[in-house]
Amino acid sequence: MSEFPVNESPSTSQSTAQAVASWERSLLERLALETLAEQRLRRRWGVFFKCAFIGLALVTLWGVFKPFEEFGSSHGGRHTALVDLRGTIETDGLASADNINLALQNAFEDANTAGVILRVNSPGGSPVQAGAIYDEIRRLRSKYPDIAVYSVVEEICASGGYYVAAATDRIFVDKASIVGSIGVLMDGFGFVGTLDRFGVERRLLTAGENKGILDPFLPVSERQRAHVQKMLDEIHQQFILAVKQGRGDRLKERPELFSGLFWTGQRAIELGLADDLGTVDSVARDVIKEENVVDFSPRENVAERLVKRFGASAGKAIGFGALLDQPRLR
Repeated sequence: MSEFPVNESPSTSQSTAQAVASWERSLLERLALETLAEQRLRRRWGVFFKCAFIGLALVTLWGVFKPFEEFGSSHGGRHTALVDLRGTIETDGLASADNINLALQNAFEDANTAGVILRVNSPGGSPVQAGAIYDEIRRLRSKYPDIAVYSVVEEICASGGYYVAAATDRIFVDKASIVGSIGVLMDGFGFVGTLDRFGVERRLLTAGENKGILDPFLPVSERQRAHVQKMLDEIHQQFILAVKQGRGDRLKERPELFSGLFWTGQRAIELGLADDLGTVDSVARDVIKEENVVDFSPRENVAERLVKRFGASAGKAIGFGALLDQPRLR
């Protein structure tokens, strides 16, 4: 019997074996190179993520020790001080009483401040926070009688936003601004009977006969409804009194003025809710007579923006909150 297959010479078989061996070596080399490249890439990503984590930690630590960016300073000499009241007026926001009052104090205390502008873009919010800002503005006006403070309304100055603006010397608006909404609300939902439909038993244990007031799964008694309405009316009267104190005889005697309605800036001037048309630039130039505007507004730093983006939004999405909502000037 022949040592080699039929039609295959020894030289051909040897060439085939060499080709297979060469192919195997090439494959192994390629696999080794790819493995090495993958390891290098993994190390690079590991270094990247470590650096990113360290950077984020440093930014967070910086945010802890510097919660807000620096307020404006008077390096430019005599100036008009600007404070922004933007967004919902609430305890945890930039438009909280703590933040706005601190900015106003810095603005008034600056030796080079010729006048203060409160730029308002707010639909309202907490009556407590709005009232605290209102009281601080009146205190600062009394302490610094030579420094006037003006509200300049851009898009909206409604409810709690107007509560604050009423404390200033004058209110300037755009003809299309939204102004007013002097009222109070407390809203929620009622799901009475919903649980029975799904065979779910509601178990609410309280100490105090009214502790479960406004529970969304229980009917509201007329006595409880009257109590809540009385509380809202009291807050409304506090709001009305603050507006009357701030605006004085500039207000027109109209029954709808304190009904919760809102108007354009042009109509607000006619009703005495505002004084004139104006912008930050025009008020600084023509009223305060100092075109150099220095911004004293509080600002979020990078750490706070990161926390809000990656943490607070997710928390709100999955949180249930309190069953009893708070009164709001909105």
